[in-house]
Amino acid sequence: MPDGTYVMDSKVIVRELEKQYPSSPPLDPDSPQIPKYIEQLSGVFKNLRPIYLVGVPQRLLKEVNHAYWNETRSEHVGMPLDQFAKEHSTEEAYKGATPHLQNITVMLKENDKGPFFNGDTIKYIDFVHAGFLLMFRQLGDDIFQPVLEATGDPEVHLRFLEALKPWTERDNY
Repeated sequence: MPDGTYVMDSKVIVRELEKQYPSSPPLDPDSPQIPKYIEQLSGVFKNLRPIYLVGVPQRLLKEVNHAYWNETRSEHVGMPLDQFAKEHSTEEAYKGATPHLQNITVMLKENDKGPFFNGDTIKYIDFVHAGFLLMFRQLGDDIFQPVLEATGDPEVHLRFLEALKPWTERDNY
């Protein structure tokens, strides 16, 4: 935060930002849309585990983090990640994620003013969805494109990402 303190957990951060910047439009972290979205996103992540559990360390993490990732995620799925990935096909992973991704697309299209979930006003839910999309985009086109296709309307999500550029493109490091 500007005073040098640190805040963790996205909802806590949002509430702190709203407190410090009350003149900004509210981000609405308690929107009734959020539980519906999280339910669908949980289904997406559950089904895509064979893809991202091995993809994240291979493509995103530094080697120093591989052992921790593999150990903790292997415990979660009850077997080594390589074995888990071999026992669950990517085709089945995308197929299982498809209805959840399509439900998210329906939610995103409910407000025809778009491109955000609430039309032209950005909210907390948009940043949550952006985090999901950006992570899978970082994993590579061979993973991101099938995710987009499984949404049923890739262009809606691409327009969404384009509209989020002012918040997602870093201007310093």
